[in-house]
Amino acid sequence: MSDIPLVPEPVKPLPFLSEKEGLLSWVATVDHKLLGILYILTSVFFLLVGGIEALFMRIQLGTPQNTFLSPTAYNQLFTMHGTTMIFLAVMPVLIGFGVYFLPLQIGARDMAFPRLNSMSYWLFLFGGLLLYYSFVSGSAPQGGWFNYPTLSEKPYETGLGSDYWALGLAVTGIGSVAGGINFIVTALTLRAPGMRLTQMPMFSWTVFINGFLLIGALPFLNAALAMLLADRQLGAHFFRVQGGGDSTLYQHIFWAFGHPEVYIMVLPAFGMLSEVIPVFSRKPLFGYSFVAGSTVAILFLSFGVYAHHMFTADLGPVWNFFFGAASALIAVPTGVKIFTWIATMWGGKIRFTTSMMFATSFLILFTIGGITGVTFAIVPIDWQTHNSYYVVAHMHYVLFGGTAMAVYAGTYYWFPKMTGRMLSEKWGKWHFWLTFIGFNATFFIQHILGIIGMPRRVYTYPDLAGWGIMNLISTIGAFLLAFSVLVFLINVVISLIKGERASDNPWDAWTLEWATTSPPPIHNFDQLPPIKGRRPLWDLKYPNDQDWMRKENDPMKNGEKRRSSEE
Repeated sequence: MSDIPLVPEPVKPLPFLSEKEGLLSWVATVDHKLLGILYILTSVFFLLVGGIEALFMRIQLGTPQNTFLSPTAYNQLFTMHGTTMIFLAVMPVLIGFGVYFLPLQIGARDMAFPRLNSMSYWLFLFGGLLLYYSFVSGSAPQGGWFNYPTLSEKPYETGLGSDYWALGLAVTGIGSVAGGINFIVTALTLRAPGMRLTQMPMFSWTVFINGFLLIGALPFLNAALAMLLADRQLGAHFFRVQGGGDSTLYQHIFWAFGHPEVYIMVLPAFGMLSEVIPVFSRKPLFGYSFVAGSTVAILFLSFGVYAHHMFTADLGPVWNFFFGAASALIAVPTGVKIFTWIATMWGGKIRFTTSMMFATSFLILFTIGGITGVTFAIVPIDWQTHNSYYVVAHMHYVLFGGTAMAVYAGTYYWFPKMTGRMLSEKWGKWHFWLTFIGFNATFFIQHILGIIGMPRRVYTYPDLAGWGIMNLISTIGAFLLAFSVLVFLINVVISLIKGERASDNPWDAWTLEWATTSPPPIHNFDQLPPIKGRRPLWDLKYPNDQDWMRKENDPMKNGEKRRSSEE
């Protein structure tokens, strides 16, 4: 980037930032980049743990009337798998990318509250360890990731599993709320000179909006956890029907958190797609204002759709009508994003790197998950499919086919910036196809299983026509998906050791994180480029589009492309 004119005054490091070496540089750090990496690495660890739990479950379900796991062991793995993936893998990995790249994308030296940022990470880590201490105590929770009180009381659960579940999630929830506050304040106060809110990169915009979701949704969960603990340990009767409590109250409070939580796990993934697709399509994001506006619409609408999780609880026609209509309405701003990404790709000079392949697969898989999600807004259909494997398939198409694919796209895109090394495209293509095939083999067939009547949350099933073979296919797909994760980890390790060295801006991207070195220094920037639009590096390198067109049409460059393709 040496040919880019820079603002003459250098950016001075913050006084509390200093270079440390060894383990202390990670344990005692307040640098957002190290904390972002810690978030991501810890999330990967919990992802592997949750994945192993899923494989044990799929072995049990691979054949009818299997006895590989006992009912208690299956329910414990079912509960811990769901809780781990949602609270300890998907949420924190997105927070980690936000912690790492929000300051870089807006030209800041760090998060607004670096020490609070550090506290948020350690609360996440120790909350997760506290949750898994339930295994050590001899009784893991077994009431599902939602842990309804009717499923976590005796005789279903006799130990302290649900207490550790509530305590662990309360600790991580406090850290998440602190992280949300940090995101909001950082975006509002630390933007580079000249950068307006409406000029922030779309990933930073979604992280900013996600901060409001975090501080709006997590208090519902923490309130439910406090009342649940009071019932279990202090003799209260918030949810205990025997003492005059109302178990449906827990569902209202939990799902008031639970559906905004879906968008906490999706909005930053939308932001990643909005960075990757324009760069590899060589076009600016189509309809930036519509994408930003639809993100704000999702923020507000997400708090008004939660009761579609409770249609089978017989809330009455008025509730069902309102929440059914709201659930259908929230599909509109999400659909706006899908069409803007397609419009961005339309007519572009698309480069199908591994990152772009994952981004394109997101459009396909998330759309499938979204369409099946709209069916749950139709109350009669929801009544028939709510407690079936159709819901399991839908949820995984949204969270894995959507969020995980976007995270993979973002990882291949930003790995050079974070490490100074390129991930192998050869290994990356293998990783993509194994993931795509394994995922669809695992979960697409579960739509059919649900429609023909297989209930979810069961540890075994009778040998009915078609059930056994479809579950076996799903199990084989799960192991193929697990193998794809192994291929990805091998790619990461090999690339870190001997991967191709990355330049400061290997993708010719245009947001500010690519204006510094790869990896960035501890203070992020020595100097900042002037910001006159939404693509500051593009504006500097190509003062007008004609310069870029001349470069693209340069005969010598095109000849080099032809010779390279022939070789």
